[in-house]
Amino acid sequence: MNPIHATKVADYVAALHALKEDDRLRGLKPRAGIDFASNDYLALASAPRMKKAVLDALEAGTPIGAGGSRLLRGNCDEHERLEADAASFFGAETALFFGGGYVANFAVLTTLPQRGDLLVLDSLVHASIHEGARAGRADFRTSAHNDPESVESAIRDWRAGGGMGRIWIVVESLYSMDGDFAPLKDMVALADRHDAFLMVDEAHATGVYGEQGRGLTAPYEGRDNLLVVHTCGKALGAAGALVTASGVLRDFMVNRCRPFIFATAPSPLMAVAVREAILILQQEPERQQRLTKLVALAHREMRQRGWKSPSDSQIVPCIIGDNARTMRLASALQARGFDIRGIRPPTVPAGTARLRISLTLNVGEDGVRAMLDALIEETKGELQ
Repeated sequence: MNPIHATKVADYVAALHALKEDDRLRGLKPRAGIDFASNDYLALASAPRMKKAVLDALEAGTPIGAGGSRLLRGNCDEHERLEADAASFFGAETALFFGGGYVANFAVLTTLPQRGDLLVLDSLVHASIHEGARAGRADFRTSAHNDPESVESAIRDWRAGGGMGRIWIVVESLYSMDGDFAPLKDMVALADRHDAFLMVDEAHATGVYGEQGRGLTAPYEGRDNLLVVHTCGKALGAAGALVTASGVLRDFMVNRCRPFIFATAPSPLMAVAVREAILILQQEPERQQRLTKLVALAHREMRQRGWKSPSDSQIVPCIIGDNARTMRLASALQARGFDIRGIRPPTVPAGTARLRISLTLNVGEDGVRAMLDALIEETKGELQ
């Protein structure tokens, strides 16, 4: 390396070395083996109907790129149709399509909560939510995980300190690394009691839970104090995210949301794919039913092998603790043909490095049993 260049990047080299020393250095690797790592829960990413919908749209003249932001020439019929259908499907007044779940969370939290407001974030919400809170105008606090009393305490303390603005409570309906569910009924009641907004990230629940895959917020959609993010790159097999909310909040975002105003619109082809995925949820309920049965079988098989998972969902965390051991186990399972990835801090709290096992329709019952047998063997039965 050129000595002058080496000096310029010395700090970056040191930081990478520190990550390696802590067994937290990351790298990219190609997909291989049986899928126990993706969020393609309903196996829609490669579904024939999805492919056909996109090919038909191309042949009908749908452009690959939008060519501009939504407020310029980038607003395509495909975006408009998707948002109208999504609002109807989820039971909301309106929907707004973003390029991804990360940008949707960031966009909402840097636009809607105002200076003088308070955000109360569950401690385990997505990184995009924490980043949005830090970059936004509002004050923010974190609450203990899935603890309504902790949320209420944060609100009381803020009010006692002179806080006068609006409260925003932010949770995930199904947590991405622990696989546990938020107490949504309690959170809705809490929001009502404090005249607050409730924002729910449904990333891992949309398509999997609720009638026809409408998500865990389905009983509450349409409330004027509820905003929901439905990620399209997981169970819906595509990319992007739909924010469902009242018309007033949507109009405000269209006018004031910088990640919406200044970004090139999502591909119209992706809007076509998401729209087709929503149709599949309605017309092929057997996918959701099959996944429900597969998840139940997996948890039953775990118990029969002496392992009680801390979750009851399609996301199964296997807590190891030590970073190096976690990655050795992941490598061993990958060598046996199972694509299982290790998750380390800061993605999860320090000391809780884990294998994150994802149950999808890309595998069958025999594959689940074989994976569990391999997991028990590689961990020597010492599962938390």
